[in-house]
Amino acid sequence: MATRDPLDFDVVIEEDEDGTPSPSSMSPPSFPLPNFDRDRHVAFFEMLYNLMPYHYQSQEINRLTLAFFTISGLHLLQALDRVDKDRVANWVLSFQAHPRSRAELKNGQFYGFHGSRTSQFPPDENGVSVHNAGHLASTYCALAILKTVGFNLLNIDKESILISMRNLQQPDGSFMPVHVGAETDLRFVYCAAAICFMLEDWGGVDREKAKDYILNCQSYDGGFGLMPGLESHGGGTYCAVASLRLMGYIEDDLLSKNATTSIINLPLLLDWCMQRQAVDGGFQGRANKYSDTCYAFWIGAVLKILGGYKLIDKIALRRFLLTCQSEIGGFSKYPRELPDLYHSYYGFTAFSLLEEPGLNPLCAELGMSMTDLAALGIL
Repeated sequence: MATRDPLDFDVVIEEDEDGTPSPSSMSPPSFPLPNFDRDRHVAFFEMLYNLMPYHYQSQEINRLTLAFFTISGLHLLQALDRVDKDRVANWVLSFQAHPRSRAELKNGQFYGFHGSRTSQFPPDENGVSVHNAGHLASTYCALAILKTVGFNLLNIDKESILISMRNLQQPDGSFMPVHVGAETDLRFVYCAAAICFMLEDWGGVDREKAKDYILNCQSYDGGFGLMPGLESHGGGTYCAVASLRLMGYIEDDLLSKNATTSIINLPLLLDWCMQRQAVDGGFQGRANKYSDTCYAFWIGAVLKILGGYKLIDKIALRRFLLTCQSEIGGFSKYPRELPDLYHSYYGFTAFSLLEEPGLNPLCAELGMSMTDLAALGIL
């Protein structure tokens, strides 16, 4: 690997004969590959680790998120040896915002991690970030990467993260991702819960308020909308259920226990989730939508947490996912399209849930592979 920082990627621009950029010189496969092709996926993600294609330029602000998908994807594929773990850890740590004093932890800002260099203004003469753009989702990705590469999270400034994270929680229990001018919904409640869980310290969240907000998001049909009153959505349902599990409000494998004691409407939720598996075997994120690779994780992980994964048609799901597998490695959103980083990662997580040989087991609640789930209190 070159001497530059990992994931500070170059871009490769392909050109047509007239010199104009071409979206891609590759065409999607005509027929699905018959089996999960781990070697192709490892090669594809190793390429993304070293040289991100130019199509991702517009996602530069989310560089830490791209890094999470890439590094965690290699971990799922049992190929973390391709990663320079120490350099990755140092690179990720360089994105954390630090206050100039403890008093600033209550100034309304969030001292988590920036998403990229473009949101990280140069520090002042004392090496302190004056203009802070710490983001909850970037902080979740940063901590997940650090955990993946084996960095001890006791060595980071978690106090700054947790104390200032309370500045982002709203009176209704929801969270904003940044300290000003942003929406509030279940995505950021989940990020806050996952951050506290990984740091093993719940000082950054009022759990009771967060729980009440989550419960207010359960819809009449059993699923969860991203906000109270919104349509049930696969991603929102995952954020709700995983957050409640991480915060300790629901047990694992609820279906094998007395469902009448659950704080959520479990029968209705299970029914909604099961209805999301379509006739083609894939999962849709909402009613009347096409099947999409990523929802094999978002819905599948919910069922895994609840203890209902055994109820799905795994053979049909596997068949659908293979139609989204690319001959160059990775997965696409829909069958027989070109692969992308996001859907490739969630294709791997879906196959991990299906217990595909050659993949590491998945922690459904955190959306990543963990080598010792019992140590985290998940199992």
